[in-house]
Amino acid sequence: MKIGVLQCDHVLEQFQPIFGDYPEMIATLFAKIAPDCRFKIYQVQSLDYPQDLNECDAYITTGSRHSVNDDYEWIKRLEAFICELDRVKKSFVGICFGHQLMVKALGGTVKKSDKGWGIGVTQNKTVSSKLWMLPLQDRLNLIASHQDQVLCLPKSVKMDVLVSSTFCPYYMLAYGDHFISVQGHPEFTKDYSAALMNFRRKLIPSERLQEGEMSLKKDVDDQLIARWIVNFITARIC
Repeated sequence: MKIGVLQCDHVLEQFQPIFGDYPEMIATLFAKIAPDCRFKIYQVQSLDYPQDLNECDAYITTGSRHSVNDDYEWIKRLEAFICELDRVKKSFVGICFGHQLMVKALGGTVKKSDKGWGIGVTQNKTVSSKLWMLPLQDRLNLIASHQDQVLCLPKSVKMDVLVSSTFCPYYMLAYGDHFISVQGHPEFTKDYSAALMNFRRKLIPSERLQEGEMSLKKDVDDQLIARWIVNFITARIC
């Protein structure tokens, strides 16, 4: 299995010696579940894209500090690329920024949430399932780091809400059998989440920051969703 990583940002330079960059985080996430998986990195901020969509079996995004509504050429180009993946029904997995951009590309609405920062370990409920969601679990706890959220799903396409919470109703989505996306960060570790929260200490309200830091005591389901993603991709290869 070969996955194309659409890199939408870099880990802050001072954190890279400790945590690596986003593609390394993604490779580490899949290492136990799919040790033979190969990765091809595309620097989409530099407009680096595959010459042929079939270079990879599926594509996955990293997160990004940017908003999908920022007026950058690279974001517009990535949105167009997602539309092209949809047109040919190529497998795509959107993580955080990619989750939001998938929805925006297909006609939905993404804005800064009036609920504030989503940080630390978030607790979410599985509300519907697909065949690849095995082993099935009635909840999904993942690390989050976002202000923007999906507020409205596209009216012209049918998306299935797979995982939801009061804080983030559209936490995990599926569109057809070729697109899935999740607001959380299965590739983030608790230590990286703690470092990010500390770095943004002056930006995040103190009560929310304390809640986020305390939440890191909870278990996370990073390996579960890694298994789901691998199941999703391999089901379409076979």
